[in-house]
Amino acid sequence: MNIRRMQESDLLQVADIEKAIFSVPWSLESFRESMELEHTIYLVAEEKENIMGYCGMYRVFNEGEIVNVAVAEAYRRKKVALQLLEQLFVESSEFKVDNFFLEVRESNQPAIQLYKKLGFIEAGIRKNFYEKPRENAIFMWKR
Repeated sequence: MNIRRMQESDLLQVADIEKAIFSVPWSLESFRESMELEHTIYLVAEEKENIMGYCGMYRVFNEGEIVNVAVAEAYRRKKVALQLLEQLFVESSEFKVDNFFLEVRESNQPAIQLYKKLGFIEAGIRKNFYEKPRENAIFMWKR
């Protein structure tokens, strides 16, 4: 597995993974616009030119908001998300980011357990944060 910065040529596969996983997916254009911003870091995990997963973060001063973490169904339970996030932490240190936060569906126990393993703690609930289906989000911090 190779983890690297997301490129324009990755966007079709990334958008396909996004559509397969999320009920309200980001568009290809949303990913393009986000990854081109100076204050973002977007990574992909690939194997033989197949995108296995991706993650993205917006940074504001010394904080990073993790906005995307997704792994294609065929590559789950292979530590892809773990390795993506660990690399994201390494790359964000270049920008002096040392605090991270994210929201996760309260029903997404595998993701919650992964985030806890990485040092995130639950900091609150955002009521009705998600749509389709409507669900609360757990707000998590890593300092």
